[in-house]
Amino acid sequence: MDIDLTLTEGMSADEEDFILERLRTHNVMAFGPSNRQELAVPLRDEGGNLIGGLTGYTGRGWLYVSMLYIPDELRGRGLAARMLDIAEAEAKARGAVGAYIDTMNPAALKLYLKQGYTEIGTLNGLEGGHSVTWLQKRF
Repeated sequence: MDIDLTLTEGMSADEEDFILERLRTHNVMAFGPSNRQELAVPLRDEGGNLIGGLTGYTGRGWLYVSMLYIPDELRGRGLAARMLDIAEAEAKARGAVGAYIDTMNPAALKLYLKQGYTEIGTLNGLEGGHSVTWLQKRF
């Protein structure tokens, strides 16, 4: 069988879905079902418009927070901590034993440490002198 490997700028959503579905099938066969369940804590203004929030999922006994965004004018009000508390409570109800998250934002890192997360890894040397930090919190 001839194999063609070429570098492209990106793939279509259908092509990415094709690969993701096969990867998920492989992972279930290799590691068992993940029991993945999405979760979100949307942040809405008084008119009901989405202005921020937290997204993530539980799977394999852990909560993964994939995005947490607070608009600049609402930062410092404890909203991120409250969103994390809500997501973590739901994760515990689903049987999760902990949570993990990553960040490049020094202010977010400080918040996550205050919320009981501990650093489990850092990648330094990103452009602009930035780094990304991975954190976990055991329940």
